[in-house]
Amino acid sequence: MSNNTFMKVEEVAEILGISKSYAYKIVQKLNDELKEKGFLTISGRVNKKYFMERVYYGTPDSTERND
Repeated sequence: MSNNTFMKVEEVAEILGISKSYAYKIVQKLNDELKEKGFLTISGRVNKKYFMERVYYGTPDSTERND
């Protein structure tokens, strides 16, 4: 069964054009942010919607958006 809700580290690395080890750090940081907000997280994976929001729009509380 295919799950499009979460992205694997390999996908994060490919999208951002970075190494897999650096992608792990980014996934961990995003998951830490989600944990602080009370969400459950999966190690080595990140919520796709949250990833896209953070990559393209900065912090969720940011007033500046790159439209």
